[in-house]
Amino acid sequence: MSGAQRQATHARLYAAPPEITDADGSKHWITRAANFVVVVTDAKAGTVLTRKGQADEYMVVIMPGCAATLEAQGSTEATTGDSFAIFPPGDSKIRVKKAGTIARIFSNKAADLCEAAVNATTYADGAPEVTPITPWPDPAGGFKLRHYKMSDYKSPDANPLKMRVFRSTNLMINIFEPWLKRRDEAKLSPHSHDDFEQISLGLKGGFAHHLRYPWTSNKESWRPDEHEVYVASPSVLVIPARVIHTSHDLGEGTTWLIDIFGPPRRDFSEKPGFVLNAMDYPMPA
Repeated sequence: MSGAQRQATHARLYAAPPEITDADGSKHWITRAANFVVVVTDAKAGTVLTRKGQADEYMVVIMPGCAATLEAQGSTEATTGDSFAIFPPGDSKIRVKKAGTIARIFSNKAADLCEAAVNATTYADGAPEVTPITPWPDPAGGFKLRHYKMSDYKSPDANPLKMRVFRSTNLMINIFEPWLKRRDEAKLSPHSHDDFEQISLGLKGGFAHHLRYPWTSNKESWRPDEHEVYVASPSVLVIPARVIHTSHDLGEGTTWLIDIFGPPRRDFSEKPGFVLNAMDYPMPA
């Protein structure tokens, strides 16, 4: 396996202008990976987030303090925040009732959003080192709006990181339980992924991110390690395939991070009871 050549993206949304600003003042920051794209919205009350003819499923995280009505395929779900939803293909709307932060995750079939991403040029070559998304089996009961209140889902993870993993046919998300204690810096977990990327979305508190690019036979392609020693929230880190990485939280109070993958990870899915909505989304044979 050759070494990584793609540069990581460090998007400090709190310090960067949005890619899109609506007439009502809602702001949208857009950051992509090879297979998927994340849109973080500072949504004003009354705004409507609309998708028409969406080709496949997409995910939505509604932050605590935000309230909205979710609509798709004739179904409606009300949320008062701290929830997660999977939207079916086709037309859908999110009607914001109380201002707050909403994160939407789409596959790269949302070409309009991929093209608008702050780092679109990073993926102009199509990222051939990343395995494309091959959809997993259709969900039980067919495609429909699915809403999960996070207070109903406790982590099955014995690790202090407290992972909460959900999947759709095309994406996977790990919505960690918010952390009240800092990660032990003597017990970090540097690792890499051979053929898929990861986005880490910082939603609360500060983080340090450490990345190491493996050497190739061509010394001219070597890159120095990256140590982003303090990144506030909201922020997006796109970790390319084969880049060694680890993160830890900083400061006082609550910190919160979400990890995103596309397609779903088989290693997580094969752990019994680990994927919290596995009953809705069967694995491939």
